[in-house]
Amino acid sequence: MHYISRKAKIIDVLFEGECIILGPTSIGPKSFIGNNIIIGYPIRRSLKSLISNGRVSLDNYDEVSSGAKIGAECLIRSNSIIYENVIIGDRLETGHNILIRENTHIGNNVKIGSGTIIDGQVRIGDNVNIQSSVYIPIGCIIEDNVFIGPRACLTNDKYPPSKKLKGVTIKRNAVIGANSTLIAGVTIGEGAVVAAGAVVTKNVPPKSVVAGIPARIIGSLDSYLEKKVIWEKT
Repeated sequence: MHYISRKAKIIDVLFEGECIILGPTSIGPKSFIGNNIIIGYPIRRSLKSLISNGRVSLDNYDEVSSGAKIGAECLIRSNSIIYENVIIGDRLETGHNILIRENTHIGNNVKIGSGTIIDGQVRIGDNVNIQSSVYIPIGCIIEDNVFIGPRACLTNDKYPPSKKLKGVTIKRNAVIGANSTLIAGVTIGEGAVVAAGAVVTKNVPPKSVVAGIPARIIGSLDSYLEKKVIWEKT
């Protein structure tokens, strides 16, 4: 089904196929919206209220949705869902089947890989590269120029299930390796590197390299960059 709200503000946007755009959603020029995408999906409270009153239709969803704001030159691939009250900057590029929940703010020039879940109330800076199948829960902060490898898992509940949630903070220029797990509340310092498969239970100092379970310091950013140069030349 193809449904575009009369309240939506869409300028010079290419639609691949059928999609649903709800509420006063705005999409910037030269953006591409893939097939079977929903933008402006209502938050849980609004949806449950509609269900309890037997008012389940796209017109009803459109009535309660606050919409989302999508910047210019964005490329959002098929089967993705973006909730209401999401703000996205220019030149976002996503894979397929991503989920971005409400009250998430994303900067400019961000890449998000297929199957990634951003579970709401998350802050993501500029020039961030998030690979496929990453999980980012409520309360996380990801600063500029961060790289997050595939299947990395950020958490926000240290003793689940508990009533206290505290997200992970990843400072500028940090690198998070594939299949790593960051335990609730930790801070990854500026320029730090988390090796693939690491389980981070404590704060990571800036410009350090950590690995293992639990993660421990094994080197510095300088040594990591030296190895990177050698790798790229061979």
